[in-house]
Order: sequence, then C-alpha cells, then structure tokens
Amino acid sequence: MRILLIEDDAMLGDAVCAGLTQDGARVDWVRSLSDARLALVEHDYKAVLLDLGLPEGSGLKVLASMRARYDATPVLIITARDRLSERVAGLDAGADDYIVKPFQLDELQARLRAVLRRSSNTVVSAMRRGDVAIEPARQIVTRAGREVSLSAHEYRTLLALMERMGQTVSREQLEVAVYGGSGTIESNTVAVYVHQLRRKLGEGLIVTAHGVGYRIETGDTP
Repeated sequence: MRILLIEDDAMLGDAVCAGLTQDGARVDWVRSLSDARLALVEHDYKAVLLDLGLPEGSGLKVLASMRARYDATPVLIITARDRLSERVAGLDAGADDYIVKPFQLDELQARLRAVLRRSSNTVVSAMRRGDVAIEPARQIVTRAGREVSLSAHEYRTLLALMERMGQTVSREQLEVAVYGGSGTIESNTVAVYVHQLRRKLGEGLIVTAHGVGYRIETGDTP
C-alpha cells in the first residue's frame, strides 16, 4: 500500500513515516506543494495525508487540484488548524477526514484505515461508449472486453472526457485534469494524448471541436 505524506514538519514526518512503514505501508514523503503535485501526477496512491500549512501556501490547493481532475484518492487532513470553520472548509473541499495536531499515531492509523475502508466500499459504475469501457474504481480501460494499457496521462485524459460525455472539454480543462494546473505544459501535450487514445481505442471515439477542445459523444456507436 503506497501512501503520500505531504508534511513540512520534520519531526512529525519522521514519526508518521516510521509508524506507517512499520504497519506495512510504503510512504512517499514530500514537504512542498510543488513536490506534492509532481508526486500525484507520477504515482497512484491508496491515500494522501495532507498538512494544510505548507511553505508555498495552503494544502487545500493540492486537494482542489486532485478533485478537479477527478482524482478520488482518499485524503486525510492533518493540521494544527482546529477551528470549526477550517474543518468544515477542508471537508467541503473534498477531504475524507480531518485530524488536529497534536495527535497519537494510533488515532491517525485508525482514521486512515477507516477512510480506506470507506473508499473500498464505494462502487463507481463503469462508463461505456461503444465497445470502450472505463472503470474508475479499478482504473481499468477495456475495448471489446480486452484490457487496454494506457499511460497515467492517457487514462486521466480519457476519464475527463468520459465523465463529461456529450460535452466539449477544452484543452485547458484537460490540462487541469491531467496535471492539476501545475507547471509549464507544452501546447500540443493534450493533442498527443488524444492521438494515442485514438490509436488504442479507435479513431471515432474522440471528436475534435476545432478551436475549442474535444468530446466523446453519447450513444452506443462511436
């Protein structure tokens, strides 16, 4: 089980990493917003432990970018901010739970197990278009019943289009879905992912809306 810890406090980070590693988890520890965004783009995690008070700004920015690109990875906020309004803001932004510092490691581990259980019990139906299906819960894409291998960026591009089937999704929206709106992105990056998806899933699946973006039409036959 791979966990992402986003925390700039060295002492707390060491303790959390040691405890979760002893529990059998693999922990990736980052200390900044930029490193967190990069880790989330490059890897898939079972859960994220997120501090709000980071050097570059609020950890809620990471949470917002995750949910904007349809990343449903469970997020447990760990923070010293204990006001009710702040807890509500974190949960409303898409966090699955909220624990206030200082805390006992046993409680953190129990809350983490709880959010993972809730996540595993959440069933998201497969979305289909013609003979192409995507299962967000398992992150699997099939064509005519056979699993198709996609890169993480191709998968996120397809998911963003399938989530808004029948609507035109702009290049900027797709960039947010894939990268979370961070970093400098080459102007043709989305077009490359769309080209690869067409090659793997059929030319007729994704329609180009010239000068606007891309869409997947509703209906049974691409």
